[in-house]
Amino acid sequence: MSSRANPNVVVLMGGLSFEREVSMSSGQACALALRDEGYIVEEVVAGADVSQRLINAAPDMVFNALHGRWGEDGCIQGLLEWLGLPYTHSGVLASALAMDKQKTKEIYARANLPIVESKVAHRSEIMARHILPPPYVVKPVNEGSSCGIYFVHESANGPPTLDDQAPEYMMVEAYVRGRELTTTVMGAEALAVTEIVTEGWYDYDAKYREGGSSHVIPAQVPGEITEACLDYAERAHRALGCRGVTRTDFRWDDRFGREGLVLLETNTQPGMTATSLSPEQAAYKGLSFGAFCRWMVEDASCLR
Repeated sequence: MSSRANPNVVVLMGGLSFEREVSMSSGQACALALRDEGYIVEEVVAGADVSQRLINAAPDMVFNALHGRWGEDGCIQGLLEWLGLPYTHSGVLASALAMDKQKTKEIYARANLPIVESKVAHRSEIMARHILPPPYVVKPVNEGSSCGIYFVHESANGPPTLDDQAPEYMMVEAYVRGRELTTTVMGAEALAVTEIVTEGWYDYDAKYREGGSSHVIPAQVPGEITEACLDYAERAHRALGCRGVTRTDFRWDDRFGREGLVLLETNTQPGMTATSLSPEQAAYKGLSFGAFCRWMVEDASCLR
């Protein structure tokens, strides 16, 4: 990180994943906020020429606002390490681990964090038979924003028919009835617990379409559930080796108290518009969106 009062910051956005549009929104919001905080900001839309564009820009550091594959799976992090450019969020290994949902769950299990049964299977096998007893969810192993998810109801006559664009291997995960909760970790501290309320499945449209979902912060849940979410999110962050800001998602079946709470995944590059979940939690703790972005810039480094 540069010692200059107003370092040059590249905000990296766009990318090649299904989450390009979300990343553009995050990046533009962060760029605006960082300019208001006094930084000299250049917006770089990541494409095949991203390495040359970064070399040409010669920034003091990179604010990584990419989402999805190549942006939060260790790929761009490795390039930034190669170029010697300090960057935000998690490093190469933690990003790669957290992006792989099955590997994440294996690490959760070693850390004694509660999870539900899941298996990775070939798409042909998933379409041939029920890998798990219904209800269950079929999801890509390494995509975010609820892209490409199939929900198999308990009353389903047979296994799902996957889209031609579905990955060759996918994760089949037991469905957990209940409420959607999420907790952001900033540095080493969990911020708050938000409940995400939606009429149906919390899919891509529910996340990003206006009116698709609402956020209740703090979540109206018993104190022991709040404490468990905060504790589990911090432990997940540490177990995966994450840095900067992460957000861990939960499902909670309130019929079973604390025993009904399970971890789903940890996002190493949470959405970063002013109304996204993590900035909302930062605001709840008294930190403006600009100050939240500034904290990430000040936390940037290589060898994360």
